Amino acid sequence: MADPHDASDHYVRGSQEISEQESTFDAFVGLAKWGSLTISATLLFLTMWFQPGGSFIGGAIAAVVLLVAGYFLLKSKPSH
Repeated sequence: MADPHDASDHYVRGSQEISEQESTFDAFVGLAKWGSLTISATLLFLTMWFQPGGSFIGGAIAAVVLLVAGYFLLKSKPSH
């Protein structure tokens, strides 16, 4: 039987391959970021359209402005 205290079976800090974890985390952050922008623009559009005295065109303009501003604020910055 193998010795349960054998050091060869233990985790050594920095030895684990983490590329899958990094790509999963990057995908989650991207979906959360862009999904939040899409949901907020949709809610703004519907609120502006269906409020008393609201209009489709006013809601569409507000949603497009939010989408454009959100795109420029949320896009990835180049790393140096």
